[in-house]
Amino acid sequence: MSGTDMSHAAGAGPDPDPGRAAVASAYQRFEPRAYLRNNYAPPRGDLSSPDGVGPWKLRCLAQTFATGEVSGRTLIDIGSGPTIYQLLSACAHFDDITMTDFLEVNRQELGLWLRDEPGAFDWSVYSRHVCLIEGKGESCQEKECQLRARVKRILPIDVHQPQPLGAGSLAPLPADALVSAFCLEAVSPDLASFQRALDHITTLLRPGGHLLLIGALEESWYLAGEARLAVVPVREEEVREALVRSSYEVRDLRTYIMPSHLRTGVDDVKGIFFAWARKKVGV
Repeated sequence: MSGTDMSHAAGAGPDPDPGRAAVASAYQRFEPRAYLRNNYAPPRGDLSSPDGVGPWKLRCLAQTFATGEVSGRTLIDIGSGPTIYQLLSACAHFDDITMTDFLEVNRQELGLWLRDEPGAFDWSVYSRHVCLIEGKGESCQEKECQLRARVKRILPIDVHQPQPLGAGSLAPLPADALVSAFCLEAVSPDLASFQRALDHITTLLRPGGHLLLIGALEESWYLAGEARLAVVPVREEEVREALVRSSYEVRDLRTYIMPSHLRTGVDDVKGIFFAWARKKVGV
């Protein structure tokens, strides 16, 4: 679990693109705990209502993995942030999981939970909910134990580099599957940059492998403590077009409209998208 700065860890120098450099600078003020409170504690973290955003995301993931089509040995979570919920259904289907993030503070936050240390964020409500919707009779403790056992490493990443994990990455490549939640649109200054970042992470995926992508629709900013982060606003059709341009076959694309009671002033998000796409073979 690296403690080095991203630019050194991935072998990349300062970003010459002023838009991306501004994004990287803004993220130095990112506060993981504030982000978690804003998005994964109530009201958005209230999983008791099936119409909530949390249950919707967890259902999308659980239903996709339940098809049995998204499986293999290796999975990489692109831009994990300080969250683990996006892997709760995945961990039954992959033996070797790599988590990644640009920020050292997020990698440290993930490490606290993976080592089950005091003070780590409590994801048990999410684990319990996933066990409920999967219906396999697992306890949340068993689910969390399985995820901790299958995450093998936490690595720095920069999706704006042609080699996002750097040269000589410790992750087994190419991966059988990728997961990415609220990353690409949140670190891209414009739609062209979003497309290039998608192209870059696609190089980490084997032909025929699967990508599960979750992100914000029509969002331009969000708060994480003192940090106010810019987001490139994307629409559902722009997500679909970007996936096709990156040589994916779109298997599923769903949207969720954020209800008024969950528009809490921590961002201006209009909705959420979930995409399941398969990388074409021989392209």
